[in-house]
Amino acid sequence: MSQSEEEGKQPDQMNRAQVKDDGRDARLSFRKFAEHKMKREFKEEAIKKCEVHLKNFGQCAQESGLLVVFKCRELNKKINECMAEHNSPEKFEEFLKANQHELEKRTLRSKT
Repeated sequence: MSQSEEEGKQPDQMNRAQVKDDGRDARLSFRKFAEHKMKREFKEEAIKKCEVHLKNFGQCAQESGLLVVFKCRELNKKINECMAEHNSPEKFEEFLKANQHELEKRTLRSKT
């Protein structure tokens, strides 16, 4: 291997190392962990709010069998609209702002 080939590989290796470090930092961040747990709770709340639509769709799906795609299309749209309303990134940001104290508490608890 010539010296020019080695020089060409060094920046690539350094770049890979930086990507690994960045990924590791993101995975190990206590705040990200606490946010992830709060996101799961937020999504569970959205599912509870859309439970009526989910039950209706489930019943339609059982009755329709393979024709579920055609017969239950409107119910599926209602689920998607409800989830988009209650599980949007904007709503999650509002949820985080409203629960900032809980986020800080969970972050501190995760660190200990």
